Amino acid sequence: MKTLALVGCGHIHTPNFVQRMAARQDIKVAKVWDHNADRAKVTADKLGAAVAEFPKDIWNDAAIDAVVICSETNRHEELVLQAVAAKKHLYVEKPLGYSAADAWKMAHAIEKEGLIFQTGYFMRGQSIHMFLKKQVEAGAFGKITRIRHVNCHSGSLGGWFDKEWRWMADPAIAGCGAFGDLGTHSLDILLWLIDQVPEAATASIKTVTNRYPGCDETGEGIISFPDGTIATVAAGWVDIDQPVQLTISGTEGHACVVNGQLYFNSKHVAGADGKKPWTDLPAQLPHAFELYLDAVVGKKVPLVSAKEAALRSAVMEAMYKSAKSGVWTKPEVL
Repeated sequence: MKTLALVGCGHIHTPNFVQRMAARQDIKVAKVWDHNADRAKVTADKLGAAVAEFPKDIWNDAAIDAVVICSETNRHEELVLQAVAAKKHLYVEKPLGYSAADAWKMAHAIEKEGLIFQTGYFMRGQSIHMFLKKQVEAGAFGKITRIRHVNCHSGSLGGWFDKEWRWMADPAIAGCGAFGDLGTHSLDILLWLIDQVPEAATASIKTVTNRYPGCDETGEGIISFPDGTIATVAAGWVDIDQPVQLTISGTEGHACVVNGQLYFNSKHVAGADGKKPWTDLPAQLPHAFELYLDAVVGKKVPLVSAKEAALRSAVMEAMYKSAKSGVWTKPEVL
């Protein structure tokens, strides 16, 4: 059995992760820390864990093998670098960085120590995305010309961030608004499928309801890749539906995900005529957080690398900068 600690309880996904950790028989959570002592106590009680007064109480505990960092984004750099110095494996809720600079600093430190790392890009494990990844690698689309991914919900419309999770709608703490929060998942899929470092990016990022003053609520980004592929990412908190989540257009194939069903057309794959839903898909992987726990207990599972996470922070930052300047921006790669 491996021993973990929860460092920061501020992220909206914390309750889900607490449930997942409590349900496992191969790990235990020994300590919980948060800068909000009351929040730490409530979370610790759910896990049967002790409250750590300071983060160092976790770093200095040799019995703790790994940590889960669910703090506010602007606290990531300090906590991650301390975790690395203490040689603790770490899950860091997305996005990794408040900016490109701190994301790359964390990524290099993590990889230098050879620590297990994971972040919350759960969409990679979905059956359709795994299938399309293999088809892209096999050349089923020929030369990909355009690819688009959408990730939206109605968070602003429903007031999801009015109370407990209010910081997530404050870019001064979160580092971004709705476009960055949800768009990072779509961005991960796009970069994972294309597997290139973008040459430039731009975006239009807007506020709609102004429910959270100073916080963007929707956006569209465009990314240019060295091989000529154009990628588009859409994300927001003001959407009541997202029926078309993914489109891939290539010289020899096409894919479209409509209401959760894949339509796939490729002259390289028997039966792929795009006329009916394609159902021959691999089994879905466990959630990204479960994969982290599996890795900590010694299982060989696919994880997101720290450098991949940093690149997503860098490309997202480039899109935000471009939205302000009106000029295509090259992502910062350090």
